[in-house]
Amino acid sequence: MNEWFDDFKTAVAFLTRLPMPHPDGAMPLNFVRAHRMFPAVGALIGAVVGILCLGLRSIGVPDLAAAALALGGSAIITGALHEEGLADVADGFGGGRNRESKLEIMRDSRLGTYGAMILLVSFAAKLSALAAIPNAYVVPSLIAAHALGRGILPAISLNLPYARKDGLARNAGQPDAATAMIAGGLALAIALISLSWSNALGAALVAGISAFAVAWLALRQINGQTGDVLGGAEQVAETAILVLLAARLAQP
Repeated sequence: MNEWFDDFKTAVAFLTRLPMPHPDGAMPLNFVRAHRMFPAVGALIGAVVGILCLGLRSIGVPDLAAAALALGGSAIITGALHEEGLADVADGFGGGRNRESKLEIMRDSRLGTYGAMILLVSFAAKLSALAAIPNAYVVPSLIAAHALGRGILPAISLNLPYARKDGLARNAGQPDAATAMIAGGLALAIALISLSWSNALGAALVAGISAFAVAWLALRQINGQTGDVLGGAEQVAETAILVLLAARLAQP
């Protein structure tokens, strides 16, 4: 139990801006093992964002405005960690002429045209989807989307080679198959608890397709993974799940 709790704290420290003690400038020794707790932390993030959205709706804030403010709150909680990865991937894959130039662009912290466009599309899709989801399903939908979006990351990290000889992803290390299976199983369990079985399985299928698509694209573009690729995969999955759930749950 102590190991599971330590992994939870490490996952919180990595995936959020919440203060968690760990060695400055060093990757925690249990970081790779802590991948199994990514879905649990994702579920908590989703719950907080959902409660914020519902709270704003309850005081009369229009659905679109409430969704926008809730998504802004999500970025504050996570430090826009995955959004930054998505933007860097779009800039690199869209603007680079070859593998080396793509990786160099992805290292650049400046936001380019492709990155700005993909963030706009992603935010607009999540915004409209969240605004369309009825009150009763807002929190469960966000819990499932955030859990599944992070539950796919260990599997991608396990199965893709590193694109660089250095960088966050390589320094962190790859989880083993058992860790990836635990993360995926936990994410699916959270989705099944949060949603009806048909919606949960549909969301899990969309998450799996998103993971495969991003991994395939990264392999073609830069021959492997980086931390930005993993962040981009989370955002693609989260957005796709919310759009799916909005289509299935929105009132006519």
